[in-house]
Amino acid sequence: MKRICVYGKGGSGKSTTVCNLAAAMARAGKRVAVVGCDPKADSTRCLMGRRIPTVLDQLKTGVPGEIAFTDSRGIRCIEAGGPEPGTGCAGRGIIVAMEEIRTRNLLEDRDVVLYDVLGDVVCGGFSMPLREQVAEEVYLVTTSDFMSLYAANNICRGIRKYAQSSGIRLAGVIQNGRSIVDNDDLLRKFAAELGTEVVGKIPMSSLIGQAEVERRTVTECAPESEPAQAFFALASVLLNHSGGCIPKPMTDDQLEILCQKAVLL
Repeated sequence: MKRICVYGKGGSGKSTTVCNLAAAMARAGKRVAVVGCDPKADSTRCLMGRRIPTVLDQLKTGVPGEIAFTDSRGIRCIEAGGPEPGTGCAGRGIIVAMEEIRTRNLLEDRDVVLYDVLGDVVCGGFSMPLREQVAEEVYLVTTSDFMSLYAANNICRGIRKYAQSSGIRLAGVIQNGRSIVDNDDLLRKFAAELGTEVVGKIPMSSLIGQAEVERRTVTECAPESEPAQAFFALASVLLNHSGGCIPKPMTDDQLEILCQKAVLL
């Protein structure tokens, strides 16, 4: 089984990326599962065409019930969920949800499991996939915006912290071209500083947004389009990739200088 964590700052496009990658992998004949580890619980919306009950919601009822749902492509969809706004710890919700998923043995028959994890919250629950051998590879979804790169760099600190104990590795950077300051050279240099590379780029396209409004993936709505083809290519890269590196996170000052130089060019 291939187990992949996709991390990124909120708004970086990580959930959109995960949904489209899952659909592309299923199209390639893989048995795929998506586990949403974002308290918004919308990681699987564009696969299922609706929001599904979360693990935490189900556990709160005190009555055994379904926490895994299957879309039309056979993709198994699970949402960890989170507390009501202003109450509780969202990271703790991930820990509880992961324990329940393991107890029910919901992922063992899958070829690929994609974990969609929020990357700009630093509490312990969101680092669980890094430290508890939940996955082997991490991909960072980021735009060229400074705060998106800042979050990605911060995630690398977590990967480095748990690399020896859990075996987790940074497998690459996924560039989302949706930023108005999109800069290919900046992303390549950023990835190189970390010790990895940009494994693919998702081009800016209104088709992606249109598909999301329809609660669908762009790979389904417009399979011949440029963004859909980018997702198909990226899915192939991820399926055939193995291993990765222990990243070398930049200091905050180094990251700022890198971004400042990119602006001046």
